Amino acid sequence: MAVSTDISNWPAFIAFFLIIISVTQIAKLPITTVAKRSLIEIPFIFFALLMPFFGSGERFEIGSLNLYRDGLLAGASIVAKGTLGILVAINLSGTTTAREILRGLEILKMPTPMVQIASFMLRYINVVNDEMQRMAVARSARGFEATGIKQWPVLATAAGALFIRSYERGERVHLAMIARGYLGDLPKEERVPNYPKHWVVALSIPTLALVISLLSRWLG
Repeated sequence: MAVSTDISNWPAFIAFFLIIISVTQIAKLPITTVAKRSLIEIPFIFFALLMPFFGSGERFEIGSLNLYRDGLLAGASIVAKGTLGILVAINLSGTTTAREILRGLEILKMPTPMVQIASFMLRYINVVNDEMQRMAVARSARGFEATGIKQWPVLATAAGALFIRSYERGERVHLAMIARGYLGDLPKEERVPNYPKHWVVALSIPTLALVISLLSRWLG
């Protein structure tokens, strides 16, 4: 709802932030954890801070600065909507495991190949990371140190070797799955029954956000 709401409708955004902050408090997520994970937004904030200096149309002065109204609104929109999106993602990742998210995507009828790709990615990312660490130890044992641009060819070769090893591992895993009767669908784990109260709780926040968005447009 926040994406489709105009940034000039500031009461709606205040309500959106109050909702997500309340959800964070109900989820009992540590403030420090939320703050650390929110740092991913910093590059977008820097980009948004530059937008008021570029654009066209109405201009106004703040001290010695000449700012564009459209650029200022666009920058504020990026910061506000981006922050809301990141806070929602942090709440989801902090209260729901990756496997539960994938199971939910299956229930929502997301294409099976996409769910399986995400599942294998989560399952084997640690394997690939361990392989990368072993390659780094092997380079260090041979006296290699990445101190400048001259060492980039070695790192590029290592990245290529890691890609080939990962690809070959994936081929072996696929052949092993076929040998065990894989036909394009993984065995389903036992699903947790969906009671009406679960749907009521899950839809309460989106419904509240929709009501706020509609009321803000009607009153505006």
